[in-house]
Amino acid sequence: MRIGLLSDTHGYLDDRIVHHLRDCDEIWHAGDVGAESVLDQLEAVGPRLRAVFGNIDGRAVRLRCPETLVFDAAGLKVLITHIGGYPGRYAPPVRPLLQRERPGLFICGHSHILRAMPDRPLGLLHLNPGAAGRHGFHKVRTLLRFQIEQGQVQQLQAVELGPRV
Repeated sequence: MRIGLLSDTHGYLDDRIVHHLRDCDEIWHAGDVGAESVLDQLEAVGPRLRAVFGNIDGRAVRLRCPETLVFDAAGLKVLITHIGGYPGRYAPPVRPLLQRERPGLFICGHSHILRAMPDRPLGLLHLNPGAAGRHGFHKVRTLLRFQIEQGQVQQLQAVELGPRV
């Protein structure tokens, strides 16, 4: 299963993003979508879109996306929420959620900082794809691509989409 993971588009989606998502089986968006049109465009690119809303998202996006997703992908339990923190510095509501759900993969956005790191005590991999949009303090727009095979993340690739401006 090939996954394209992005976050913090803030209403912006360009051809570079679309190019890197075209061959994905699923596209996952970790919040701050920014506009309902971004969801429409992403649904047109891939066979399946899974997205959560973020703190900047308005009513239209919130009606289409939950705050948190928990699902199985090719034998891997996945939890996605927008504001999550990272191992050792999780957002207060996230740690009990992780302990209850026990995902193998925890994904969040919000920080605009690309991260891929294990949380050995909780037995999970944490991913934050950084920010694919133009709004924020990040200098380079990013997303992640990877595969899930037999319950494991494989071939993790960070993609630089160019400067934020």
